[in-house]
Amino acid sequence: MGIRISRFTEAGLTLAMAALLFPSASPAQRGATDAQIQADAQRQLSNKRFSGIHVDVQNGVVTLTGQVDRYSDKEDAEKKIKQMHEAASLRDDVQVAVQGNVSDADLYQKLAKKLAYDREGYGTLPFNSLTLQVHDGVATVGGVVVLPADKDSALSLVKNTPGIRDVVDHIQVAPVSPMDNRIRRAEERAIYGFSQLNRYALNPAKPIRIIVINGHVTLTGVVDSKSDRDVAGVRANGVPGVFSVTNDLQVAGQNQR
Repeated sequence: MGIRISRFTEAGLTLAMAALLFPSASPAQRGATDAQIQADAQRQLSNKRFSGIHVDVQNGVVTLTGQVDRYSDKEDAEKKIKQMHEAASLRDDVQVAVQGNVSDADLYQKLAKKLAYDREGYGTLPFNSLTLQVHDGVATVGGVVVLPADKDSALSLVKNTPGIRDVVDHIQVAPVSPMDNRIRRAEERAIYGFSQLNRYALNPAKPIRIIVINGHVTLTGVVDSKSDRDVAGVRANGVPGVFSVTNDLQVAGQNQR
């Protein structure tokens, strides 16, 4: 029996073959010239935050060069160009301006202080434990937070700090878990509600951080004495429903383990 191909099927096959032979049209083929793409890109970057950025377009590829004051400005400029449908691709060579003689140590101290107080008043601060490294102006932020908003806030704070040239995101958002939420609150009461430890709740920059993931608890932060460290571990272990407790608290003035 012969196979009959309708006109509609023939048309579909023709279109499919055309797609294989001519996979995608260039920006110019879609009707946008390099000059038009460049003009559009410059309009997208008309804000004074981007005044130090230069735009060049070759064969639909947008190249950004120049300087900005903050890493967040570089990131925002990149996002605006990527939203342009007529641009084939983007090369971002924008540099973040060096802020005087600010050292990595200075940047670290400034960021560590800001991150310690970040999200104060939102109810998740004792349960967020962030790590920070700064090398050659590149900030690497890690650790565990409770909410995506906590992560976004921390990264925004770092990206908007003058002198930070790049940001590496290693922050983990804890999985959503009613059981973990219950354990967090119970751990908070057990630790901060104990007379020997309740002073650590007075300064948000020096709390005992309580990480809870799938019923497993990790304590981080710095305490004043080994006795405080040991008591915090005992109190954490006494909370019902906890599978394990890892006591990573450091004692002030002692070398880290």
